[in-house]
Amino acid sequence: MLKIAPSLMCTDLGNVEKDIKELDEAGIDLYHIDIMDGTFVPNFTLGPDFVKTVRELTDKPLDIHIMAEKPERFIDLFHQAGSDMIAIHAETTNNLQGTLTKIQDLGMKAGVAINPSTPLDVLDYVYNVIDYVVIMTVNPGFAGQTFIPEMYDKIANLKAEITNRNLNIEIMVDGNIGKDTIPKSKEKGATIFVGGTSSVYKSGLSLTENVKNTRNLLNGGE
Repeated sequence: MLKIAPSLMCTDLGNVEKDIKELDEAGIDLYHIDIMDGTFVPNFTLGPDFVKTVRELTDKPLDIHIMAEKPERFIDLFHQAGSDMIAIHAETTNNLQGTLTKIQDLGMKAGVAINPSTPLDVLDYVYNVIDYVVIMTVNPGFAGQTFIPEMYDKIANLKAEITNRNLNIEIMVDGNIGKDTIPKSKEKGATIFVGGTSSVYKSGLSLTENVKNTRNLLNGGE
């Protein structure tokens, strides 16, 4: 099943409850929440209190994307806030395997996010503790960036590796995911699509209309 994950970094923080109600009713699959520390990426966003608030507003799964140094420090915090999935960056920790194991031991899905220039071989010895991989199709930190075309091959190569290993691991794509990039990302093997300003939060249309259009793209429409 192909899934839509609105990026709450792009939502109207003055109308979070209203937006989430509309997105829930529009049929999104999960919410993607970016946590940035101003060190690993040049931006600050959101935190555990925001996650707690969202948890009270929806029953949809909450996917926490931690873009912070030493993410192992925050796993318990976001688990207690109500997270269902946590992805950590391979580039940010010396204990990737151990941190992924802890995420799973707490009953959450464990993901690894990798930047555009990071090779897939960082995953070689942790596939057994991964539920999903986040392919960053832009350099992380800010919304509205341009999709890096070389990432299509990266998605395809990851899909081939997962298939060769006979594993059940989902591929999430994050960064400028919209009309121009969804079809080919899907073709290459992506299964979860993080929707930001290029799709779910595209200006000029309602959230409901944007979700409908995004779902249509995932189903092969235009």
